[in-house]
Amino acid sequence: MLKMTHLSKVYRTEVVETYALRDFNIDVKEGEFVAVTGPSGSGKTTFLTIAGLLETFSGGEYHLDGIEVSNLNDNARSKIRNEKIGFIFQAFNLIPDLSVFDNIEVPLRYRGMKSAERKQRIMDSLERVGLASRAKHYPAELSGGQQQRVAIARALAGSPRLLLADEPTGNLDTQMARGVMELLEEIHRDGATIVMVTHDPELAARAQRNVHIIDGQVVDLAEEPRFHTHAGAGASQGQL
Repeated sequence: MLKMTHLSKVYRTEVVETYALRDFNIDVKEGEFVAVTGPSGSGKTTFLTIAGLLETFSGGEYHLDGIEVSNLNDNARSKIRNEKIGFIFQAFNLIPDLSVFDNIEVPLRYRGMKSAERKQRIMDSLERVGLASRAKHYPAELSGGQQQRVAIARALAGSPRLLLADEPTGNLDTQMARGVMELLEEIHRDGATIVMVTHDPELAARAQRNVHIIDGQVVDLAEEPRFHTHAGAGASQGQL
C-alpha cells in the first residue's frame, strides 16, 4: 500500500545540507493501522507530508498503491492525492466561511463528480461520524471534537485508499480525543489503511502496529530495535 525504500529528504542551503530523513524504510500493508511516534524533530511530519504527496523527496523510492511516484508531475500527484489519500490534520483545516456540507464538498468538486453523487457521499460520511444534523452549521458553531469529526468526514467522502492523520487528537481534551480515536478504530475495522502520527503513547498503543522514528530513520517496535550512531535529523552535515 505504502512502501518507502532507502528514502532520503535533504534540505540544502549554500553552505550546509540537513537530512530530515535518511535511508528511511517503511512498508505499510493494505488494511493496517500504523501509529508513527518519535521525539520532536525526528522526521515524523516530513514523512507524513511526503507520504501524502505534499512534498517531494531527495532520493530512494516511494511506491503508493503500486505506483512509483518520484517521476510524476504535479498534475499526476494532485490527481493521486485527491483520489487515493485522505488527510486529517491537528488544526482541522476547515474553511470558516463555508458550511460543514460545503467544506466536505470542496475536494469532491475537484474530481468533477456530479452533484447527486457528491451530496450522497457527503451525507453518508456525516452520518458515519454522527453529524448529519449539522450539515448546515459553520465550523465556529461546532466544538473542537465535532470539527475534527467533520475533517474525518471530509476525508472519508473521497473513499481514500490511505488515511493520513497528523496528531488528530492534539487539539482536543481527553473525552473528545477518546471519541475521535474510537471513530478511527471503527473506520479501520471497516478496512481502511490508516497512518497516524501521534505524540500520545496511549493512543499509539491502540494502533495495530507502532513505528518509531529517531534521527530521520525508522525503528519498528514490532521488531528488534535498530539504533544508529550517525548525526541526528535536523543536524547540519557540513559544508558543501
